Amino acid sequence: MKTYLAAVIALASALATIGAAESQAPHPAAPTWSAQAAAQYLDGRLDWWLHWPNAARDHDTTCVSCHTAAPYALARPALRRMLGQRDLAAPERTMIEGVVKRVTLWREVEPFYPDQTRGLPKSSESRGTEAVLNALVLAARDAAAGTLSADTRDAMAHMWALQFKAGDLKGAWAWLNFHYEPWESNDGACYGAALAALAVGTAPGGYAASADIQEPLKALGEYLQRHADHETLFNRATILWAAAGLPTLLTPAQRDAIIDAAVSAQQNDGGWTLATLGAFKRTDGTPLDSASDGYATGLVTLALRQSGSARASAAVTRGRVWLQEHQDPSTGMWRAASLNKQRDPASDVGKFMSDAATAYAVLALAEPREANSSR
Repeated sequence: MKTYLAAVIALASALATIGAAESQAPHPAAPTWSAQAAAQYLDGRLDWWLHWPNAARDHDTTCVSCHTAAPYALARPALRRMLGQRDLAAPERTMIEGVVKRVTLWREVEPFYPDQTRGLPKSSESRGTEAVLNALVLAARDAAAGTLSADTRDAMAHMWALQFKAGDLKGAWAWLNFHYEPWESNDGACYGAALAALAVGTAPGGYAASADIQEPLKALGEYLQRHADHETLFNRATILWAAAGLPTLLTPAQRDAIIDAAVSAQQNDGGWTLATLGAFKRTDGTPLDSASDGYATGLVTLALRQSGSARASAAVTRGRVWLQEHQDPSTGMWRAASLNKQRDPASDVGKFMSDAATAYAVLALAEPREANSSR
């Protein structure tokens, strides 16, 4: 018996010693990511876009793309704060100057895709799409400064003027449809309406409470509520993101349903994949990538995090860890692949989805005060 007790005491002593040593040992460092590398990648990609002949438009301006320019405009201010930069990056300044020029010359600039060269109803689709994107880009710029500018008020006025007042699209906008997923497709009008709501919620100075926009804002909310239950999870996540700045945009039941659907779609590794955010099918018959990607993970993590939902807390933590671990060390980007066809990921066009992925990953990883600075 004495021998047994001595053995137990010795074992307990040994375990205590091990426990003390472990408590004093440094814990493994949390996964890290490089804001500097992300900024360099995004700046380089926007600079390329601004000089790509296919992106050029009249009056020495450039198309504001859903894949490269608009996500960049949302993410670059957060990177600037993280990096302690005071001035706009050179390509950011050029892009914003072009947007301001098109807002100022709104009645003179041509549509991004005129009917005469691209067929009906591309002029109307172009105007609606551009009006929303112009408002979003300038609202993001103003949110960083904390003051709503006259340029942004003008852009918002152009946007509201093109909102549908009747019909199935009442409350939304005409939206470009080139059958390109996930932005310019049959579901594009809902995506565009979500971006319009994001622009309004992002604008500083209490713009969302302005008396003169309450009627069209109500119509926008009614449109999104009509669609929030049956859209793709990609669009629903975008609506959830926008609802962070406009809390009445969704009913509580709709908000919870989107959160639950998003959490359920999380993959075992903590990420999300675009392949499960909609009924997407490539035109060339090649299979969609089923692995977690930067776009889906960045967007869903961002939307869930902005929702502030306790039920999504664990999913957000896992999503952020996935993002921290999957920034490409050689380029600074997060990868995502085309939903439309197999593309060379090393080509400029093949990086379009990764451009958006990188921007949304940055926003998902930004500290709350940075991610919510416009609220």
